[in-house]
Amino acid sequence: MLVSGSGEPLRNQYRRRFGAEEATRQRVWRVLVDVWFNRYMAGVDDVLDLGCGWGWFINHVSAENRFGIDLNPDTRDHLDSEVILFEQCADVHWPLDDDSLDLVFSSNFLEHLPDRNSVRRTLTEAHRCLRSGGHLVLMGPNIKYVGGAYWDFFDHYVPLTETSLVEVTELIGFTTETALGRFLPYTMVGKPQPPSLLVNLYLRFPPLWKVLGKQFLVVTRKK
Repeated sequence: MLVSGSGEPLRNQYRRRFGAEEATRQRVWRVLVDVWFNRYMAGVDDVLDLGCGWGWFINHVSAENRFGIDLNPDTRDHLDSEVILFEQCADVHWPLDDDSLDLVFSSNFLEHLPDRNSVRRTLTEAHRCLRSGGHLVLMGPNIKYVGGAYWDFFDHYVPLTETSLVEVTELIGFTTETALGRFLPYTMVGKPQPPSLLVNLYLRFPPLWKVLGKQFLVVTRKK
């Protein structure tokens, strides 16, 4: 997920932030995929996890071809052996053909890019690589609801909302299917780790999202 910097500084930052809760995150993401994100995997043969980090999404989905993009040197050690990793910046040409993906997924990644131009270039690459009808699924902290806590992470650069992402993706050529300003709570970092049962119940009870949700969920489709 993290992209600011590369090599050892990025490795160390990721280990400091997430290392102590890795097992819990794997359990939580198993529930997130099973209960919610698997709905976007129907008919998907080729999926790419943008800013895949330690594989919390891509390791838990089934597809014929799974890809990830990340600069963290530790990433390869955490991914399933079948996942193909591209160790590169996200806003330059991806080593994939045009119209070669069914789904591009990204969680808590775009805010780490250096500026808005980089965000747009990254989303343009997603549009190039997706097949007609393919989905782009984006999740991340919503500056409208996170407020000043957004800047508690040193590598947050680009403040985003569901509205700003709808605007830029539609300008690129996507059609919006879902734009939720409030979806998941902001962060698990430094917080008590939720049992899997509570995560399951939360996802199945949308009224709670309006109270606790501080991350957006934007789902678009390539025309």
